[in-house]
Amino acid sequence: MKSFLNGKRILAIIMAAILVASLAGCTSKDKDTDSSNATTPTEEAKTEKKNEDAKDSGKQNSSMEALIEAAKAEGTLTVYGSCEEAYLSAACQKFTELYGIKVDYQRLSTGEVYTKIKEEAGNPSADVWFGGTTDPYNEAVTADLLVPYQAENASHLLSDTYRDKDGYWYGIYKGILGFMVNKEELERLNLNVPEDWDDLLKPEYKGLIGMSNPSTAGTAKLIINTMVQMKGYDEAMEYFKALDANVFQYTKSGSGPSKMVGPGECVIGIGFLHDGITQILAGYDNIQLIIPKSGTSFEVGATAIFKGCKHENAAKLWIEYALSPDCVDIAKKNESYQFLVIDNATQPEEATQFGLDPDNVIDYDFEDAKANTAKYVEDFFAAVTNGSASDADTNRFKIE
Repeated sequence: MKSFLNGKRILAIIMAAILVASLAGCTSKDKDTDSSNATTPTEEAKTEKKNEDAKDSGKQNSSMEALIEAAKAEGTLTVYGSCEEAYLSAACQKFTELYGIKVDYQRLSTGEVYTKIKEEAGNPSADVWFGGTTDPYNEAVTADLLVPYQAENASHLLSDTYRDKDGYWYGIYKGILGFMVNKEELERLNLNVPEDWDDLLKPEYKGLIGMSNPSTAGTAKLIINTMVQMKGYDEAMEYFKALDANVFQYTKSGSGPSKMVGPGECVIGIGFLHDGITQILAGYDNIQLIIPKSGTSFEVGATAIFKGCKHENAAKLWIEYALSPDCVDIAKKNESYQFLVIDNATQPEEATQFGLDPDNVIDYDFEDAKANTAKYVEDFFAAVTNGSASDADTNRFKIE
């Protein structure tokens, strides 16, 4: 009897084990079935992201199409350009080819543009500003002469460094400040190549240096701001007093000194090194580019809409165009070799071939420049002329 009971217990245990195994198998099969039919959260997120991107893209395309149609209805655009004439002309022609909008343009230095639109006081004779360093643009922001615009293509800018935080201007290129020297003339005069800012103060360079005029050129304003930021205000003003003794001429345009170095009209030019590249590639292989040892700064070449412009939609379309490869990629084909600041542009090989590094620059304080450029320029003239810009010798400080 006892043996019979033990046998029953063993049989019950075996049956229970079979039942558990069977249930486990069913559960596992159910899970496998559920798993094969379900979409994982990652896949769901990817699908949702694709749908959102498609919607955003559709909205952007629709928005851009509406802007293009509104701009075409206006039919014309007027551009003041502060980049080089060849690039300005090519950029305007390309805009007309793309959109069928007639473009009138005029090449003016940044200082001239600022003075002109300030005098016009909200009734500008042009719609947009294209090219030239941002210091005069920031003066225009402070004077309420530009209008903000939230550009869709600004999403391609490499960083927020290349835009005004409120959308008053957008960067299109970056230029490095430095010296251009005539190697043959320095050798003939038995002089060393200047390697840093303070070298320019040496008495042996008296009458050999060219710089641009701060009353007309944004490049000169950047030079002033750079020295203030690198040396401090008081030392910078003393520096310009000493430098003035060696300056042969202050040119109207920021690129003026670069054009004087090759022919030997001046031996050392202070300005943007991409302008020196333009001259070298034009045949002046006697030019050497110098990046100051203690550091240097940079320009952000910009574009903006004038407040009160007559062709608002065409102006907005210009900003979108200026922030696209259609516009910036033609710069290098038209004597302009700046570094480009949008992520879908093609960088000019010429800039890196000459050893320029767009990141080897000081942390330029744009806010200080925005707040104080006008004052620093006044103080510059007070230091070098014992007066104001109107007291400057027009034989040295060119305005034409």
